[in-house]
Amino acid sequence: MATTETQQPTVDIGSLNGLHWVGIVAALVSAAVHLFLGVSFAPSPLGISFVLAGLGFVGGVVLLVIDYRRRAVYAVGIAFTLVQIVLWYVVNFAGGAGSFPGDVGTLGAVDKVAQVVLIAVLVALLRR
Repeated sequence: MATTETQQPTVDIGSLNGLHWVGIVAALVSAAVHLFLGVSFAPSPLGISFVLAGLGFVGGVVLLVIDYRRRAVYAVGIAFTLVQIVLWYVVNFAGGAGSFPGDVGTLGAVDKVAQVVLIAVLVALLRR
């Protein structure tokens, strides 16, 4: 009879460098903004989508910290974050909801800066 061992995920912060930590902070900033907005808009579908996006950023950080297929996490993180930026633009400006792209608000600006930093970090990590 064959048995399989299940290996418990372990935290591996020793293998994280400064670039990883910049990405972690950027992801957690974006997660915090999304979770705050999600709670603010709850229980609407928009609020739920914000909460799910925030949890996606937190999930990515957790996968990174437990050293789960990091290169795949980097690649998926790039796509996930780019989709967040495109959806933000479409919802706020392309549909005529906002006045002009320069009118992003404080939370929007903080979130988009964090997301651009996160994408740059993920690209750099993936190219290593």
